[in-house]
Amino acid sequence: MTTTTSARRALVVGTGLIGGSLGRALRARGWHVTGHDAEPTSARRALELGALDAVGPGVDAELAFVATPAGHAAAVARRLLEDPTRPPELVVTDVSGVKAPVVGAVAHPRFVGGHPMAGSEQSGIEGADPELFVGATWVLTPTADTDPAAYATVAGVVASLGADVAALSPEDHDRLVAVVSHVPHLVAATLMNAAADGARADGALLRLAAGGFRDMTRVAAGQPDIWGDICAENAQAIVAGLDRLLADLAELRAKVAGADRAGLLELLRRASAARRALPAGATRPDRLAELRVPVPDRQGVLAEFTSLARDLDINIYDLTIAHSAEGPRGVLTLLVGEDHADRLRTAIEDRGHPCTVTTLT
Repeated sequence: MTTTTSARRALVVGTGLIGGSLGRALRARGWHVTGHDAEPTSARRALELGALDAVGPGVDAELAFVATPAGHAAAVARRLLEDPTRPPELVVTDVSGVKAPVVGAVAHPRFVGGHPMAGSEQSGIEGADPELFVGATWVLTPTADTDPAAYATVAGVVASLGADVAALSPEDHDRLVAVVSHVPHLVAATLMNAAADGARADGALLRLAAGGFRDMTRVAAGQPDIWGDICAENAQAIVAGLDRLLADLAELRAKVAGADRAGLLELLRRASAARRALPAGATRPDRLAELRVPVPDRQGVLAEFTSLARDLDINIYDLTIAHSAEGPRGVLTLLVGEDHADRLRTAIEDRGHPCTVTTLT
């Protein structure tokens, strides 16, 4: 890909599946992407496969993605933000599957914790896919210290990759993701190991593995190396999720052992209805509305409004903040679906902030 000096410039630290996919997705949208990896061969391969324009430190980058294992993400992010050779406006985000320990350890206005809820049974740079994030939920975790302009930068770039941006507190992220990602992955790995162990005694077992088994265990084929950090950093929420699952399995076992047909039928019907009701990937609505809110120029104002939208289950498709030159105030602009605009405006006004709504055509 040909680049020019006017191209926006990004740095990707870590060129595995997610970092490589980021590089390819950004380059497809005109960015100049520099990257490096603790394993130099991975970075060189990323260059060969078109995930990078160059291998190196990318000191001129305006936006850096830290795509290392969770246990290293905070230290890498701090080094980037504290590096005096980099632009003072550099914004840094990460892709770790655990957020509270990382965000707490960095605690910098221009760091925006992030986690793309996307993956593949492929691993490493060879599995990098520029479309990996299309339709995926990408969680951002602003705090009271987050610079609204930094958040807007990351949210805008993430949305341009086709992802649906969701704002959560770091703690809420870790609690919820334990249920829908961490525990399911561990269960899939356990089920796969149980089947593999059984196949040693009966070689026909795995030949009988049909679609249901393959669907349930697909994620067990993913990158094992990242899970040590995830389990260590999010142990409390994962253990709570496992305890709940063990209790539910004990209840299920009792129904099977007691030939409780009615109880089993009710359990399976509830599960079937819940599975069919899972929300599909969010799509951008045809009609959008712009909410403009005068806000004080202070820490925490961004987290206040993103948390409010989250509590109302309203997606923010874009966010900007204009600072006033005349005093410590600014104007926050939120872009949401037209159908949700009045509900969000009412909630904002109930909190004492004036708000205007303009429908965009």
